[in-house]
Amino acid sequence: MPDLSLTRNIGIAAHIDAGKTTLTERILFYSGRQHKIGEVHEGSATMDWMEQEKERGITITSAATSCLWDNHTINIIDTPGHVDFTMEVERSLRVLDGLVFVLCGVGGVQPQSETVWRQANRYRVPRIAFVNKMDRVGADFMNVIERMRAKLMARAVAAQLPIGAEAEFQGVINLLEGKAYYYEEDTLGATYREEEIPPDYREAYERHRHQLIEAIVETDDQLMEQYLEDDSAITEDQLKAALRRAVIDDGLVPVFCGSAFKNKGVQNLLFAVNRYLPSPLDVPAIKGQHPKSDSVEERACDPQGPFSALAFKIAGDSHVGRITFTRVYSGTVKKGEQLYNVRLDQAERVQRILRMHANQREDLDSCQAGDIVALVGMKQTTTGDSLTDKKHPILFESIHVPETVLDVAIEPKTVADSDKMTAALNKLADEDPTFHFSYNEETGQVIISGMGELHLEIIVDRLLREHKVAAKVGKPQVAYRETITGTATGIEGRFVKQTGGKGQYGHVIVSVGPHKFETSDPKTFVFVDATTGGDVPKQFMRHVEAGLEESLKSGVIAGYPVLGVQATLTGGSTHEVDASELAYRAAAALAMREALKRCKPRLLEPTMKIEIVCPEEYTGTVHSDLTGRRGQVNDIEPGEPGFQKISGEVPLAEMFGYSTDIRNKTQGRATYTMEFDRYTEVPKEIAAGIAAKMGGKLFD
Repeated sequence: MPDLSLTRNIGIAAHIDAGKTTLTERILFYSGRQHKIGEVHEGSATMDWMEQEKERGITITSAATSCLWDNHTINIIDTPGHVDFTMEVERSLRVLDGLVFVLCGVGGVQPQSETVWRQANRYRVPRIAFVNKMDRVGADFMNVIERMRAKLMARAVAAQLPIGAEAEFQGVINLLEGKAYYYEEDTLGATYREEEIPPDYREAYERHRHQLIEAIVETDDQLMEQYLEDDSAITEDQLKAALRRAVIDDGLVPVFCGSAFKNKGVQNLLFAVNRYLPSPLDVPAIKGQHPKSDSVEERACDPQGPFSALAFKIAGDSHVGRITFTRVYSGTVKKGEQLYNVRLDQAERVQRILRMHANQREDLDSCQAGDIVALVGMKQTTTGDSLTDKKHPILFESIHVPETVLDVAIEPKTVADSDKMTAALNKLADEDPTFHFSYNEETGQVIISGMGELHLEIIVDRLLREHKVAAKVGKPQVAYRETITGTATGIEGRFVKQTGGKGQYGHVIVSVGPHKFETSDPKTFVFVDATTGGDVPKQFMRHVEAGLEESLKSGVIAGYPVLGVQATLTGGSTHEVDASELAYRAAAALAMREALKRCKPRLLEPTMKIEIVCPEEYTGTVHSDLTGRRGQVNDIEPGEPGFQKISGEVPLAEMFGYSTDIRNKTQGRATYTMEFDRYTEVPKEIAAGIAAKMGGKLFD
């Protein structure tokens, strides 16, 4: 069995266009995994294998690969940077042991950088940072570190210094080793020279090395004592070991630098991955629940232990069919064996085990703790499912799925296309948890919902090209939500039906009020049972909860899902013969429907965080245009030379066609990025128009 201490499971994540895929391509080239450098701008990047990725020059789906570096096996997941595909980052971080956090040397901490950082915080992923594009005009290594500290509240500290900057960027200085590294351009950076630190950099080296050592020893009491007694007695190996512990245990973030496109600094980063990011053995034992007793269970990373794994991604493969990307936490499984899906309470047979290199496959006979593999044969398993040994089940925490913010109506052109569309939509929804679809029976249209315009554009493109579905596509519509601002008590729901034989009887009394929630909450509905005695028999309680929650799928203003509700069951009654699950579910639904009308319902709209980079002379124009879209400008700061960076927030409903408008207003020189931030209340006059359009009305 391979030595798990020499395994690294890492992700590469960043804001869009920070250079993640370019960095991954260099890693594969220098490690000998491939013999030619693929370029994103040429559409030849190995990791961007989808046609849509090659055409647009962006990463859409996370791709897995692996390589060898300095006797270590590094399993890598290259993730998308565009906010519409943030779920790909979310589910990757859920199963990774470490993260290389890439930042642009010019742009610094950008909006999606913040999102990725929060996701890594959620799953407590140790990370190192790589400031890329140090060859670009305006690149400033120390400024990026300052922005990390200010915007991300990161304990960031320089582990390297760049030699030169912009067009003069030549190499890097390693602060712990006290060496300078220069990269040979005629070998595409594959060979490099190790030299003494240039005299011009000696003073900066001493200053920043001192800061790095102080940051390291602050995390280690024993080393701190030694440092105070005689700082010169601390060895380089001691400092590297302490820095590794600080990254894994204390959240210290050493920052490295380079230029992936210009082939500088990548090998040093690989040594840092091996040296400072955790192996599967360094990560605490994963916790979960026993599915029947709810007791807390743990699984240490042990190939000899009971098998446990988490399915974190479903994908379709044109050659082998449906594959399930899986992180194995404990135990070993061989192809042909059965696994137990805890959520479904059923067995699934492992037909094949694959190690993926983007869209290429390598067959394995078995997989063990610490591996990230693709399983073939998991017919019912979906994203977030726990796969275990049936004798030792454990239910892991699932993966957070963000809310969709945009809808598009599509309709098949023929009856034959209708059948093909249903099959294709089911397949796409299986692969992508942030994609949903529903049928509008009044119009005969299918409503598809996603994370943004680009997300839905890709979905539609795949429907038309990959699945050969002929369809008419409508314009994007905002995915509004509803909430409540008031309370209602003593609301009765009664469902009684007598048909001659056994009847149906359900009766509940509920109080309903607002529940404060964050947009990152996976569940915004809370149910409380406050009954005493036998008002509602316990065996019907979960059906009452299901009926209440089911009613929240369609609100009373305009039929949008309702967020932020707490329902308390305060009473009810039962019938010895006619009480049934169906009746209590229906009674609860009726009660909730009435309560929503009395609780001052309000319409919510997605509000986006936006960052615009525009030439200085157009700052006023862009500012006034944004405020005219009901937006709010929060900050204006210098960007690259001659440019300003405008940060703010704006309702998504006002931003359709913005890319064309901003190009026209700035002669095509401005760029912007936008990501979902939170839901805010729609102004009353606008809400009234939306409600009328959907056949609903406002309630006071």
